[in-house]
Amino acid sequence: MKRLQRSFGFAWEGIHTCFKQEANFKIHTICSVLVIAAGFYFGISHTEWLIIIICIGLVFSAELLNTAIEGLCNLVTKETHPLIKIIKDISAAGVLVLSIAAFVCALLIFIPKILQHFNF
Repeated sequence: MKRLQRSFGFAWEGIHTCFKQEANFKIHTICSVLVIAAGFYFGISHTEWLIIIICIGLVFSAELLNTAIEGLCNLVTKETHPLIKIIKDISAAGVLVLSIAAFVCALLIFIPKILQHFNF
């Protein structure tokens, strides 16, 4: 049990570190809080909550992995290296693609509710 607690502690430390050091992680956090608040306000369905929760989890996971990859690349070399640049760019692109997909999911869920709310 103690080993499991330590594992969770390390994971939370990773989240905390990423939150402190990465501006994009903070942006994802703010967007997630706003989407969750909108979900409560508009009373989204269980299925819509599942989609929102999965999207939030995936975007946070992608950002954490991107941060880890960038950190590893920085450990390998401090110099500009064309392969390291490609690795960092591709890693960041993965987060961007997933963030765009999550944004589209949020639009598909919330636009009809917003339009209905304002009687359009």
